[in-house]
Parts: sequence; structure tokens; C-alpha cells
Amino acid sequence: MKNVFNTRQLGNTNLNISTLGFGAASMGNLYQPVSDEEAKKTLSSAIDIGINYFDTAPRYGAGLSERRVGDALRELPKQDYILSTKVGRLIKPDAKADVTQLRHGFATPMPFDAQYDYSYDGIMRSFEDSQQRLGLAEIDILLVHDLGRDTHGDRDSFYFMQFEQGGYRALDELKSSGQIKAIGLGVNEVEICKRAMNIGQFDCFLLAGRYSLLEQEPVNEFLPQCITNGTSIILGGPYNSGILATGVRTNKTPFYNYNPAPKEVILKVDKIEQICIDHNVTLAAAALQFPLAHPAVASVIPGLGNAKRVAKTVQLFNEVIPCAFWQDLKSEQLLAENAPVPM
Repeated sequence: MKNVFNTRQLGNTNLNISTLGFGAASMGNLYQPVSDEEAKKTLSSAIDIGINYFDTAPRYGAGLSERRVGDALRELPKQDYILSTKVGRLIKPDAKADVTQLRHGFATPMPFDAQYDYSYDGIMRSFEDSQQRLGLAEIDILLVHDLGRDTHGDRDSFYFMQFEQGGYRALDELKSSGQIKAIGLGVNEVEICKRAMNIGQFDCFLLAGRYSLLEQEPVNEFLPQCITNGTSIILGGPYNSGILATGVRTNKTPFYNYNPAPKEVILKVDKIEQICIDHNVTLAAAALQFPLAHPAVASVIPGLGNAKRVAKTVQLFNEVIPCAFWQDLKSEQLLAENAPVPM
């Protein structure tokens, strides 16, 4: 039986995406192998349960995630799903790839490697390559992947100029011609989104981890600016790399921003966990539900690595959380006073 998810309009487009989406990095064997059978079962369970928004990328397993997502969606009527993938890297054959080792965090058997390219030709080529890997004629949303200083360091200015002088024009042409329905960025930092707003109009930003139960700085300027510009946020990484899923009261090392969490973050999460205990609230449920209280956020998309995780995530998504829980977080100054909370 399908869960009935609310949908929200993406920017000013005609796309309405489920408030719970499917982040498909795990379908590219993120950190550990996932069999083809398990990947199929996982994607099928998400479809069966009512999720309509799926996000993938060439980066995820050097094309493996796109192949698996395409296989799962291909037999569905197009109106039953909304698909985003990413541009900014071209996937090239690599005969020397050691497919027995983790490469860029993925345990993928695909003998390819990535080359950054944010130019007009690079964006067009990436789009066409993704269509081939997906085996789908239509892609709804194209997101420019990993622009910004966090990824490129000293090369940031070069790649941003490459996108500014050519890549954005490619996106605009693809959208104007009807080949895609929405454009955006898929990034881990707010600053690059602000810079991109000076280039042109974006329908959405897939922002990982920067507006969460731990971090609310974007509520002051960035999220209001998104609303003014008609730009939706797709919130990736709601657990901040895991610490808001596992908590800090276990024997395992808690991770934040892809690294072991610093002491100040651990202390803050410990205080949040105590309030969760006081109100009989699951920490992961609070982390999953919190971002959607902001009107700029259209969907939250945790990574979903197996069918059991899909079912558990839906349970967390639907957990009833009392208003007093959010009030106590604010009273203890663990949430920004001006951050909207679920009602």
C-alpha cells in the first residue's frame, strides 16, 4: 500500500515533488557494495511506498547509480516520477582503474573516472551521456554538481568562470527548448549558491547539510532570498553525515561533514538527544522533519541504501513530534529563534 506524501512545487516550475525524496548515492555503492538485486529491491520499495522524486549523478559510482535508477524508473509512466541528475563531470573510461578498491568513496565495478567540465560543451555532453546511462529520454532537473571552493579550492575561480561563460547558457538552452524542466546546483555550501544567483535564474538548489537540526544560519538571509527569487531548496544530508542519525551516545565515532565530529558539535547533539529522550522523540525523526517546516524547502532527500532503510525512513518521516519538543530546543538555544518548526 502506497504512503501518501505531500508534494510541493519546485520553484516556479510545473514540477511537484514529494516532500520525501530518494537520494541515490548509495545506488552507486557509496562506501560499500550493494548488489544489483538489492539496489533493484530498494528502488522498487521507494516507488511502491509513494516517493516520486529521485536524485542521482554521474559521480555516484562512476555511472552505476544512474544505470540502476534508470532501470527502476524505465517501466513507469513518466507522470509517476520526477528525476534529477547532475552535470559538471564527464565520466571517462579508465583502463587502469582498480575496481577492487574504493574510488572517490565508491566501491563500484565501473572502470571509469571523472573529469571536471563546466563549459557549454561539457554540460551538453554530460546531459547526453546521462540520458544514455539512464536509458531514459527525459530528465526533469539538471543540477550543476560541486561548484565552489569546498570542492575546487584554488581552481574555484577557473571552474566558476567556465560555468559563468558557457555552462549556464547550456542549461538555459536545454530548459528553453523543453529538454529539461528545471535547473539548479547540487552543492554542500551556501556561498556558491549566492554567487550563482548573480548569473541567472535557478529553480532549485540541492543543498546538502547546511540547513539542519544542527545548522540554521541560512534562515537569516539565504532562505528568504531563495523565496524572493522563486528558488526551492532540496535538502540533502539531513543527518549531517550521520551524527543526527546515530546520535553521540554510542560506542561508534559520530561523523559530521564527512569527518569525525568536533567536540562542540558532539556536545550540542548530546543536548539535543537529551531533549529527544525527555519527549520520547527519535533524533533522526526530528532531523528529517525539521527542514520541511521552512517554506523554501520543497523536499528532504536522505540517502537510502536498502529496502529496510526506506521503510524505516518513512516511519521516521511520519513520527508524531509534540510542539513542546521544538519549544524546548528553542528555549535551550539549540535552534535559531527565527527558524520555523513543524506544527
